[in-house]
Amino acid sequence: MPFLTVLLLEPHHTMEVQIFGTNKSQDTKKAQRFFAERRVKVHFVDLKERAASKGELQRFSQKFGLTALIDKHSRRYQELGLGVVRYGDDKWFETLVEEPQVLVQPLVRWQHKVTIGLAEDEWRQWIENAKTG
Repeated sequence: MPFLTVLLLEPHHTMEVQIFGTNKSQDTKKAQRFFAERRVKVHFVDLKERAASKGELQRFSQKFGLTALIDKHSRRYQELGLGVVRYGDDKWFETLVEEPQVLVQPLVRWQHKVTIGLAEDEWRQWIENAKTG
């Protein structure tokens, strides 16, 4: 019987998400806690130490659009004076790669699915899909 229990839990344990954010971000902490409480393995990328790759950012911008990734309330956005600039998409994308603290946090990825900000309902659905799928 213990073997059966392990089999039932295994798909849940093999699920792994990637979270991009900073340790100072409350929403990033909430995302980490959400997955930890559900025993989902988390690969955390601290944007203060390492920027997300262009390929990773493209996944998020393709789904949500580039402007949805910009945190207009972030301290870094204010420090850089980005509220008054009129960049095209290419320049904004370049800025987000070079200044990852301007990104909305957290950015979360599981397989080919992505979310920006807190998206607990969607994350719950991912977990259900991982259990059944």
